[in-house]
Amino acid sequence: MLIKHFVRDGDRRIIGSVTAGFSDSSTIVRNQGNRTIGRTNERFQTTRDARSKLVSINSSDPGLLIGRKS
Repeated sequence: MLIKHFVRDGDRRIIGSVTAGFSDSSTIVRNQGNRTIGRTNERFQTTRDARSKLVSINSSDPGLLIGRKS
């Protein structure tokens, strides 16, 4: 079952979404425009950006892909 969570900024505006529940234990991270900005993998504890470059090899945190707006 796919589960989608929305990420909001301090003003309660949606700045991204995180969809989890894929069979390969990965999570898709999307920005405001619904474009994929990366994916995480719980099994391998990695985070990759949209170009499949490693962002982190020891954390599967979707927050690494969604920048905070000031």
